[in-house]
Amino acid sequence: MAEQIDISEFRKVDIRIGKVVEAERVQGTDRLIRLTVDFGGVRKQALTGLGHLYQPEHFLGRKFAFVTNLKPKKVRGLVSECMILAAMKDENDVVPLVPERDIAEGSQVL
Repeated sequence: MAEQIDISEFRKVDIRIGKVVEAERVQGTDRLIRLTVDFGGVRKQALTGLGHLYQPEHFLGRKFAFVTNLKPKKVRGLVSECMILAAMKDENDVVPLVPERDIAEGSQVL
């Protein structure tokens, strides 16, 4: 388990539900998938390294939990503006987090 943090530190992380509206493998890579995510009128790009487990089509049209307030990071010439959240047992057992029922894009995860 990780170090304990105060609730005020956790509240700094903005986690929201986003709908993947575009998904494609990043050319020349086995793992990288570029996602365009709609957060209710605001779109951001995410790069995920789950291409060894999932095809881009797995994400397309579905809703997942994302951290939306990370500083943008450039990877292979592309900018990642948010990060999909996933549960991980090990590198080959990773499950992206989805809401239990349908909820509007942009909804905050508390």
